[in-house]
Amino acid sequence: MIRKKRTGKVYRIVVRSELCERYASAFEEMRMQTQDGQTILTGLVKDQPHLFGILDCINGLGLELLSVQALGRSRPPEC
Repeated sequence: MIRKKRTGKVYRIVVRSELCERYASAFEEMRMQTQDGQTILTGLVKDQPHLFGILDCINGLGLELLSVQALGRSRPPEC
């Protein structure tokens, strides 16, 4: 039996400002949390083009990117 290898990594992306739920649709595949004037996006990023697409969306919305961190797991942490 051949199993498909899971690709991608879980990333944690932090932007300045607490985004409201209307922004959630721009980051459908990411979990969105707000705290202390920041928004934290966490989720599986399939590959580099996918990551650059998310970062391009952040830039297009005029948001200030604070950090990008690969968590190195294949699944996002549970709440």
